Amino acid sequence: MPGDQLIEAIARFDAVNAEDPNRETIDGVQRPKELVYAERMSAWLGRLVGDASEVVRLAVRAQHIRRWTIARESYPMDRAGYHKWRTDLGRFHAETAGEILRQVGYGEETIARVQSLLRKERLKADPEVQLLEDVACLVFLDHYFADFARKHDAEKLTDIVRKTWRKMSPRGHEAARGLSFRPDLGAIVTRALDAD
Repeated sequence: MPGDQLIEAIARFDAVNAEDPNRETIDGVQRPKELVYAERMSAWLGRLVGDASEVVRLAVRAQHIRRWTIARESYPMDRAGYHKWRTDLGRFHAETAGEILRQVGYGEETIARVQSLLRKERLKADPEVQLLEDVACLVFLDHYFADFARKHDAEKLTDIVRKTWRKMSPRGHEAARGLSFRPDLGAIVTRALDAD
């Protein structure tokens, strides 16, 4: 059973993400986009690892907290601009989550650990950072790849799948292989993995 602090922190993360003005239609109902994303992250974590640590559960739920406030368009629309945006987002998510965790009464050691996860420090070397990345990649492939595909050509999509795959662990790969894609996207995934 999750403790009171964890329940309260997740409730506060969700309340913040419920302020997202962007909407996604789920089963005919308009819902805040980042709240839906956070729920999907937690659901995938549960599918991947039944006994994730409390810090991972917190980081997964706060992965995109208040993301809509830092628009991609406010950075140069090139590779360097994209990387700067992603780095700034990681810091912003870490700071925002840290403020909420302090309000709930978490200690500085736990807060610092959650923030390190959200900044994706030591990816590949830290198993919990890798777990967070696996979950994020699986959520992308499972829930957002098809919509993303409408905006990009097959070559770009193949490159994106290849890069996503490289970020994942063998456990993430195994879970991703169990996903179902419509035929055209399945062919892109197969081509990306064959080329890697």
